[in-house]
Amino acid sequence: MARIAGRFGRVEPRRAATAHVRGLLADIDRKNCWNLAEHAGLTGPQALQRLLRTARWDADAVRDDVRDFTVDRLDPDGVLIVDETGFVKKGVGSAGVQRQYSGTAGRIENCQIGVFLAYATPAGRALLDRRLYVPEHTWLADPGRCLAAGVPDEIAFATKPALATAMVLAALEAGVPAHWVTGDEVYGQDPRLRAALEARRIGYVLAIAGNRRVELEGAQVSAAEVAMRVSDRHWHRYRAGQGAKGPRWYAWAWARINESEAHGYRWLLIRRNLTTGELAFYRCYAPTRQPLMALVKIAGIRWAVEESFQAAKGQVGLDHYQVRGWTAWHRHITLAMLALTLLVAVAAAQPPSDQDRIPLTLPEIRRLLTVLVLTWHRSITHVLRWSDWRRRHQATARRCHYQRRSES
Repeated sequence: MARIAGRFGRVEPRRAATAHVRGLLADIDRKNCWNLAEHAGLTGPQALQRLLRTARWDADAVRDDVRDFTVDRLDPDGVLIVDETGFVKKGVGSAGVQRQYSGTAGRIENCQIGVFLAYATPAGRALLDRRLYVPEHTWLADPGRCLAAGVPDEIAFATKPALATAMVLAALEAGVPAHWVTGDEVYGQDPRLRAALEARRIGYVLAIAGNRRVELEGAQVSAAEVAMRVSDRHWHRYRAGQGAKGPRWYAWAWARINESEAHGYRWLLIRRNLTTGELAFYRCYAPTRQPLMALVKIAGIRWAVEESFQAAKGQVGLDHYQVRGWTAWHRHITLAMLALTLLVAVAAAQPPSDQDRIPLTLPEIRRLLTVLVLTWHRSITHVLRWSDWRRRHQATARRCHYQRRSES
């Protein structure tokens, strides 16, 4: 917290931010402002709500500190991963919310979509940056709705790949030591993202759909057609990282998809499931010649961002917020990223484990922090006062809700 203290002009928001991050690391079921304030021993949630909504501090500057802290604590030459995650919401007032597909829910839901940039190394992985996706027709075409949610006037419509491109370029310009970028089909199909990476001679392994066409020996063919031409002897069995049930083994093949070597090398990478035969495809680029195993390794790292999402939501309340505004969303997400980075940094700093025990996991590190470091003194009187406040607040909310229903 001392690392970001200079981002707050006053002591009150600085103390509130410390209480907020401590609460995110605590053993609390729902990490909203009510529960975080109770954990911090405050008389009400107003200070934390003010921190997220109206207090003067720059969440983007804190995000830069989080990015620098992550790079300092993890190994250099990591891989940048772009991906999005959904935040299921009720109502229509939350910034950017609409009925849209959410990979988190696995279906179309009323939700917000956040696009994230992760940084993965053998020592650990963490989230570096975030952008809230704002739909064009349901939001940006309605200035009144944007004003109510606090969406800045200068925000223009940007696709998810465009948001990802902006985050990757910002990270590279800030000196993040990464030479590879990976992502799923949403980002692999965008030519502007690929062109931006190639212009900076940054390698990528981006997933694409089987019906996407590539240039092979002067002809345009689909990725699925290329896979049909691969003979049995050209499939190689490699491990694509460690999964929940052990090593993830697949059969891999590749093909050069351009003839000119003046601007680097491009390949189509094909992955085949050894059990089901299901195929997956990746469009790859590198400024220098690479072995097949190097591309396989980058393709396998992409799943690290899903683990980061799971840890951020399960351990530090990334999706536990109860705010609607643009500013409040970015502030909560940034502080949750900071809390996650702390857990990742502790995990990366631990010595190698022996055969008798596994390394400390993020949930276990958080539990130990809660027990040994972050425990607040809470008296019975304080707990009863909070219970009384909560019940009074809920009664007022119920009365107002009934009144609005009767008026409508």
